[in-house]
Amino acid sequence: MENQPIVIDNRIIARIVAAVVVVVVIIWLLSQGFKTVPAGHVGVATLFGNVRDKPFNEGLHFPVNPLYGWLDFDCRQKTHQEKVGVPSQDQLTTAVDISVQYRIIGEMTPQILRDTGSLEQTLAVHLVPKVRSVLREQGKTIERAEDFFLEETQQRLQISLLDNLQATLRTKGIEVSDVLIRDIRLPARLIAQIEQKKETEQLAERQKAELGRFKTEQQQLIASAEAKRRAAEEEAIQRRLLADAQAYEIEKINEAVANKPAYIQLQALDALRSISKDPAAKIYFLNADSPMPLPLMHMGSPGE
Repeated sequence: MENQPIVIDNRIIARIVAAVVVVVVIIWLLSQGFKTVPAGHVGVATLFGNVRDKPFNEGLHFPVNPLYGWLDFDCRQKTHQEKVGVPSQDQLTTAVDISVQYRIIGEMTPQILRDTGSLEQTLAVHLVPKVRSVLREQGKTIERAEDFFLEETQQRLQISLLDNLQATLRTKGIEVSDVLIRDIRLPARLIAQIEQKKETEQLAERQKAELGRFKTEQQQLIASAEAKRRAAEEEAIQRRLLADAQAYEIEKINEAVANKPAYIQLQALDALRSISKDPAAKIYFLNADSPMPLPLMHMGSPGE
């Protein structure tokens, strides 16, 4: 017998293809029928451009419509850093670097997606412009750029920023918990002026110290001169007292000589007595007519 060709019914082929398609669809539906939302995130579902009002919290969700589109929002605490040029009343612009601590309100993520878009879009549309606006508005109340370094100025800026951002951004789905000023950079021209002022102050301090040292030295010299002057005055007083004593003594002697000639004669006799004891005395002459005999000593040795 000759081999007969195998004839496959087209209906069988169609059934096989249909079965394969059904299996693929089922597998695809099963793979798309659940949703896993990461920890700290919220999932928002969309169907043909329409946003579902109720968000999906973290965890596994099954079953879900496999035709849903998904956008996950990170609702964990985050920090946004912003550097803003803030002009003050003196028309100088100071760069203020701040940090805004915030988180996305999970329950409002469908509204956020519907009104604004993704997290990045929400920050760009709401948070960043508000931070810049409030800062620049507050800068109008600051008289001088260097006042940004004052503690009370920084506290006022932080409180004003926090209050305004909390009041405005919460309705947009952003909850702000804190605002911190990280850095302040003054204008280059003002920095140069401040550095010059510091140099001038340092020079003044050095000159003040030098003047103080000179003043101390002068005070020491004055004190030394004063001490010498007092010593000289005391010495002069002592000399004057001594001279007065000597003058008084001479005056009394003169009075005694004038009033009592015998006192002179007595003194002369005492002198003669002392002379007589001198082995060098050879010849003595006495003027008998004089009230005060005067000795003439050692007129020459005998034989001269």
